[in-house]
Amino acid sequence: MFYVYILRTTANTLYSGQTNNLKRRVEEHATLGGRASKYIKRFLGCKLVYYEIWPTRSKAMRREIELKKLSHIEKETLIKQNQIPLTNF
Repeated sequence: MFYVYILRTTANTLYSGQTNNLKRRVEEHATLGGRASKYIKRFLGCKLVYYEIWPTRSKAMRREIELKKLSHIEKETLIKQNQIPLTNF
């Protein structure tokens, strides 16, 4: 199982990524540890606001590319339309 996710930074920017362990990856970003992305490290933290589950890494990677091409407004619409319980990952 693979996840595509969107994080909101403290500056209200949105970051998209994919992983096979959502909880671990979000914690890495949130704690600004060594494995956090360089982009996220520029901010004081982030919060998970959206995720999707995919059966294979290749499908998750394709979806991540699609999300990265969306405008900020399109991502915000996606987040608002798909309120997934974020505590269940």
